[in-house]
Amino acid sequence: MTSEKASPYPEFFPVRQNFQKHALHDIPDAIAATVEQSPLAEIQRGKRVAIAVGSRGIANLNTIVASVVQQVKNRGGRPVIVPAMGSHGGATVEGQTAVLASYGITSEQMGCPIDASMDTVLVGTTMDGVDVHFDRVASEADHVVVVNRIKPHTRLAGKYESGLVKMLMIGLGKHRGAYLYHQVFPDYDHRLELLAPEIVSMIVQRVPIIAGIAIVEDAFENTSHIEAVASGDFLTREPELLKMARERMPRLPFDHADLLIVDQIGKEISGCGMDTNVIGRKVNDRCAAPDEFPKIRQIYVRSLTEKTAGNGCGVGIADYGHRKVANALDEKVTRINCVTSAHVTAGAIPITFDSDQEVLDAVVSQTQIGRRSGLNWLWIRDTLQLSEIACSRSYWEAASERSDLERLGEPRPLCFDDVGNLTSRFFS
Repeated sequence: MTSEKASPYPEFFPVRQNFQKHALHDIPDAIAATVEQSPLAEIQRGKRVAIAVGSRGIANLNTIVASVVQQVKNRGGRPVIVPAMGSHGGATVEGQTAVLASYGITSEQMGCPIDASMDTVLVGTTMDGVDVHFDRVASEADHVVVVNRIKPHTRLAGKYESGLVKMLMIGLGKHRGAYLYHQVFPDYDHRLELLAPEIVSMIVQRVPIIAGIAIVEDAFENTSHIEAVASGDFLTREPELLKMARERMPRLPFDHADLLIVDQIGKEISGCGMDTNVIGRKVNDRCAAPDEFPKIRQIYVRSLTEKTAGNGCGVGIADYGHRKVANALDEKVTRINCVTSAHVTAGAIPITFDSDQEVLDAVVSQTQIGRRSGLNWLWIRDTLQLSEIACSRSYWEAASERSDLERLGEPRPLCFDDVGNLTSRFFS
């Protein structure tokens, strides 16, 4: 084991980022209040209401969905939950049902049936020849409610990124629809706004979409805003909510780093396993665009989350991986997701080592000897949990000058176990 004195690695210190909190205190009450001011308040007794729920790791998702179910029941409606997650869950009924169950969304817990199907109906074809598919079960309901979080997307850019519009098109398009959209996205510079107006209008005209439940989270993964949006307002209201989400999302404290160590990635954390808006690789898997920040030279991923169930989409954005990442990866599930999303490089396994120490040795070996004393390294749990992170000693002075940062301890060396894996913990 390398001694502290001879260690080639920088010392680290913990930092707390002072993000603003915007947590809602009573989510069911917030949903009841916004539903009362929306078309959902007019649901008639006996009507079947399909509630579309996706695969993202949305905070309090089970509480939110259960509250929407209750609001439908309060008005005499007959709620049914349908998965709206494109090709996720291995593009199977069983897989998508299991994804919902992992978030605590089951028929028993929600008090209504879950009707999962990969079947779609063809709603129409755009002027450019794009077929528009829609979940068959939802299309047969009297009303459809779309539940999703509004936030910047890992690849899509523009007025519509992750949110109600994307779920209406891709999530409810199921595997077939998601595949077709991702085929043409490069032709539209990955900007939904060039496709959405025609497609959303087509869906709303031919399928009984009544409203969407838009969710915005803060930097601490708190549910910070919930709003029922009428289907006719999706295209105008979502860009405003996206602006709010962008202002409230977490970020790294510094714009440049030689290495970013990421403890875990997974689909519940981000569509690409780790949020490219946070790590600065939205345009290019390997580096930030000229006007994109932060600029991270190399990224090391240490593990996949349990909830991602082997879906390693996003591992290809990393430059290094721990052996346990490759061992936990389900090749079939990952392949389906990456091919469907037309982001095949996201599933490429990076150069892999058997221990943390071997990875860090490789990183140091690529750094000029004269620069090794000032290595800029950052260490995070994942791209959602950024309120506390670890920074290398080189950031010590810069952190002291920032009112939004609180240093939580003195710099100290990294420690490793007998097989070379990190045992140090600098953040909760």
